[in-house]
Amino acid sequence: MSSAAATLARAVPGPRPARRRLPLNRSGALGLIVVVLVVGAAALAPVITPYGPADSDLVKTLQSPSRAHWMGTDQLGRDLFTRILYGARVSLAIGLVTVGVSGVIGLFVGLISGYLGGLTDAVLMRLVDVQLSFPFILLALVVNAILGIGLQNIILTLIITGWVVYARLVRGEVLALKTLDYVEAARALGAQQMRIVLRHLLPNLWTPVIILSSLQVAQFIVAEAAISFLGFGVQPPMASWGNMLNEGKTYIYNAWWMTTFPGVALVLTALGVNLVGDWLRDTLDPRLGP
Repeated sequence: MSSAAATLARAVPGPRPARRRLPLNRSGALGLIVVVLVVGAAALAPVITPYGPADSDLVKTLQSPSRAHWMGTDQLGRDLFTRILYGARVSLAIGLVTVGVSGVIGLFVGLISGYLGGLTDAVLMRLVDVQLSFPFILLALVVNAILGIGLQNIILTLIITGWVVYARLVRGEVLALKTLDYVEAARALGAQQMRIVLRHLLPNLWTPVIILSSLQVAQFIVAEAAISFLGFGVQPPMASWGNMLNEGKTYIYNAWWMTTFPGVALVLTALGVNLVGDWLRDTLDPRLGP
């Protein structure tokens, strides 16, 4: 490439994501407070509560909320508040790990599919279409039934079922970006494909991927709870909001706290994460701005 062409290529590097301030609205602030409280409570669980998540006392089974047990006890005399705190660790870990790994896989597949096009795009997108044709929870249950039950397998299950959303989003963004003038200019000046992808396409994909990831965390947390509730996910004695709801349904008429408090924790956490996701979407997506 000549020096003049190199100068022109540097002069037209393509639009970079602007450094935008993140004004915090009321719903975003509320969601952020909920998320910070949940994360903080999960991290400080051994300090907050004197009990262990598997500590049982058969003398104190099915006790209603009291000063000794703020949210009551379950059928084995375990402190429900303690198990909810440790269950938050499981839910947050599954949500974050699943989103991280499935996001990377979907980003890679979407980039390859959208940029190369042709037969590669057709094959990858048909694979995505086939997977998207199955209901999310049903596909997760089938995969989990094949792989077996347990924490690692439920994470793998959600990754297998979750990457397609990222792939479809990234592919659509790449199809739009690669036709823009600055990409065509870089290609005409002889820029290598890897340079075009890394310098001109990838920086403009972070915003939609971050927005989608913030919303997917809540979906994966709820999905894990649903799978565990059906008995295919995290197994006792490990605390999980889903298996706590499963255990509590037997005692729903005479021990309402066993289902109420885990359910409230699940709803509030999912709501908080969704509010943060909506705030990020409204702030980072220029198409929604003034």
